[in-house]
Formats: sequence, C-alpha cells, structure tokens
Amino acid sequence: MGKPTGFLEYRRIVNTSEEPCERIKNFNEFHDPISDEERQKQGARCMNCGVPFCQSGMILNGMATGCPLHNLIPEWNDEVYRGNPHHALSRLLKTNNFPEFTGRVCPALCEAACTCGMDGDPVTVKDNELYIIEKGFEDGYMKPNPPKIRTDKKIAIIGSGPSGLAAADQLNKRGHNVTVFEKNDRAGGLLMYGIPNMKLDKKIVERRIQLMKQEGVTFILNTDVGADKKAKEILAGFDAVILCCGASKPRDIDAAGRDAKGIYFAVDFLTENTKSLLDSNFSDKQYVDTKGKSVVIVGGGDTGNDCVGTAIRHGCKSVTQLEIMPEPPKERTSNNQWPQFPRTLKVDYGQEEAIAKFGHDPRIYKTTIKEIISDKKGHIKAVKTVMVNFVDGKFVEIPNSEKVIECDILIVAAGFLGTKDYVPKAFGVEMTPRSNIKTAQDSYATNVKKVFAAGDMHRGQSLVVWAIEEGRSCAKEVDKFLMQYTNMI
Repeated sequence: MGKPTGFLEYRRIVNTSEEPCERIKNFNEFHDPISDEERQKQGARCMNCGVPFCQSGMILNGMATGCPLHNLIPEWNDEVYRGNPHHALSRLLKTNNFPEFTGRVCPALCEAACTCGMDGDPVTVKDNELYIIEKGFEDGYMKPNPPKIRTDKKIAIIGSGPSGLAAADQLNKRGHNVTVFEKNDRAGGLLMYGIPNMKLDKKIVERRIQLMKQEGVTFILNTDVGADKKAKEILAGFDAVILCCGASKPRDIDAAGRDAKGIYFAVDFLTENTKSLLDSNFSDKQYVDTKGKSVVIVGGGDTGNDCVGTAIRHGCKSVTQLEIMPEPPKERTSNNQWPQFPRTLKVDYGQEEAIAKFGHDPRIYKTTIKEIISDKKGHIKAVKTVMVNFVDGKFVEIPNSEKVIECDILIVAAGFLGTKDYVPKAFGVEMTPRSNIKTAQDSYATNVKKVFAAGDMHRGQSLVVWAIEEGRSCAKEVDKFLMQYTNMI
C-alpha cells in the first residue's frame, strides 16, 4: 500500500486550474500538474483497502461505481508514493489502453468509490493516473512496441472512437493485422470532434494515433463504410469486422416552431467548432459563431456543459442551460450512500466560467422548451419555456410557469437515441428496440458471422471509460473467434 498513515497525514490536493476569466480567452487545456513531491503524497493517501471498491466497476442503484476497467489502482498508487512512476506505468497499462484520455475526461467513478471518501476526501486517483501516463511520455517510456510475431488474420474496425481504438490496440498487440476505417478527416471519433479542445487537447489524441501507427495499426480516413465503401467489400477482405460507430443519432426536442433557423444539435456544434479550430484557428468561419449572441442550451449534462464553455469562449452575450430534471442535492441523501456514485450537484468547468463571467449559474432546472419564437425571416429570436414535474413516469407542465427567454442560437444537447442505422443495415445486423446493435448477453458477436460490435453502438450512450472496456472485451472475443483460444486479459 501507500503510506499506512498517509490518509491521515496528507490532505487531498488536485491539479491546479487557470482562473475562469483567463482560460476563456482561448481553447487550451487549463489544468497544471502539481510537483512530483506533492504527487507522491497523493499516492501515499491510498490505503490499499481490504476490498478496494475503487476498482470494482459495480452497478449500484442503477449507476456504475468504481472503475469499469478494474484498474490496479492501489498498486500504481503505491508506486507513485515510492517514487517509481515507470513501475506504476507498467501496472496502469495492463488494464487501460489510454490513460491520457480517461485522466482528462473521465468523471472518476473510481474516486466516488474510494474508501477515503466515506469520511473525508477520496484519493486523487484521476490526477495520479494522468501523472503516470504523462510522465511515461515525458521520460520516453511510451515508445512504439510493435508485436514481434504477426498472425495472418486481418481485422477491420469501423469507427476510431475510444472503443474502436481500444479494440485495435489490443488486437494489434496480439499480432493481428488491424485496419481502422474512419469517416472523418482525422482519427479519434468522439475524442477528436465530440470533446472540446480545452477538455482534451487534440495533440494528445494525435500523439496516441501516431504511436498506434508506428506499432502497425493502419488508419484509413475520409471513408464512410456503408456509404462510400460497401460492406460486402469489407466482409470479403477481412477475417473479422468490429462495428464501433458510436451512438450518433441525437435526441431532438418536440416544440412548436422547431423548424426555425439557428437551431443546432450539440454534436454538430462541437464538431464544427473543433474542426475549424484545427483547420484554421477559426479563420475559415466554418463554425457556429456565438459572439454577441444569446445562447440557450437544452440539456444539463456533460455535453451541454461543453457547449456552455465553447459558447463563452466565442464571446456570447448570455448563455442559459435548461435541465428538465430537478436540481440535485448538494449533499448525499439517505438513499444514495457510499459506495454508490454520488447524485449530487456538480459545478463543471463551463458552469464555473458562466458564473465568473455572468455572475450566476447558467442552469435552470425542471424546465423545458414549449415553443420556439421566430422573427419574420424565420430565424429564432426567443424560446418560451415551461416548468415541469415528473409524475407517474411522465413530465407534466406546471400551470402558469411559462417564461420567454431571448435566444439567437439554440443548441440541443439532450442525449442520443442510439446509432445511425445505415451501417447496421449495410452489414445486415439486428438492432434492439433502443437502436443499438443486438448481441447475446455478455457477448459482442452479432447475428452475422464474423461481425462484432462494441462501444456506444453496442451498449448505448455512455462514458469513454466504458467504451474502452467494451473495445477490450470485444477484442478478446474476436481473438478467440479467430484463434479458437485467447490469452488476452
């Protein structure tokens, strides 16, 4: 374990953040690491519990708690404490292909289940993880390590998001020949275009893609399988196919006046923003510019928060975030005890920035849009909202609660309804009623021989860490299918 008395001697210290009013001036990452010496103290706080819930990956009360990848957290925390970050790296990479991603964007299910959090502050597991992997890159330990022996098996992976990359990395390390097809001009999927640059710098994604290329993975970009390239060509040319196209069908809103101009889905808003940033530092104007505009965002989750931060960085006049659910409590309730994931109020970076710039939290709870009001040219100019209560399984309007909010740009960040169906149709795989690809319980094999599915396309909209877990587990099943056995962990 770390230091036996570390959790008593050292307080929790997280990576520092640039002040909100400064960081909104650009799209750069804004967290700075603490010193190596202080990081060792943070590792020392880990107690190596008799039952380390941090690595459990359990579902409790309908929510995950503990790491779905079952990271060997106490082991690498101990190595951090003892000043051996490179030994820590060897333990970390056994279960997590991409700690540089999860260390930035994961909501830290591990910390929610940390025993120190029962009566105090949890260990800084997420920051420790990021320290280990970045130290590995900095000190030259993250070097290309292609397999010494290759099989004759060829695998096609459709989609280069976190599940596709994890499956590709695992199968390539096994010695198979892996080709990843990506419809966009850059690899990374959600990691590249679905998460803003200030949250995950795209140089970090590109660094990993380059490493995978050097290890033997082939990436074919600007190729939309099922549209540009026929599924039958893929099936004829590969021994196995894994579909990892994500849950990319956005949930729309049902409101009068929905056909107004100036309404965008969050996935398109964020994608265009990042692509324009990478292509031209916004000089091409191929993005939704919120400068001087009143922005309303439907959805109070992580994606809505990313839209808040993006709109503020472009200089919006105001930003409002509508959340249909009630405001969460500030403290755990009696039916949400440790080690369940805490259903408590979280103020994320976008909301912090809105508070700093406009003086108030942008979120309005128990509220939805009833009507969209347009000007004479058909462009949105305001939204009429209404408050709601959740009664008998449905939302019911609260009488006399309507309000009109000025709105030049409306962004819909209300989640997703499964995957777009043209790829599943092209391969002839069955779908579930929730628009996910259908497989047997605890399996990734579809009804079509040698075709598998993983990630959000398989389990529905979820976290990056779950996508990585899906990719790893699917790779193991594919390896067994190809070789009649597997030695993957």
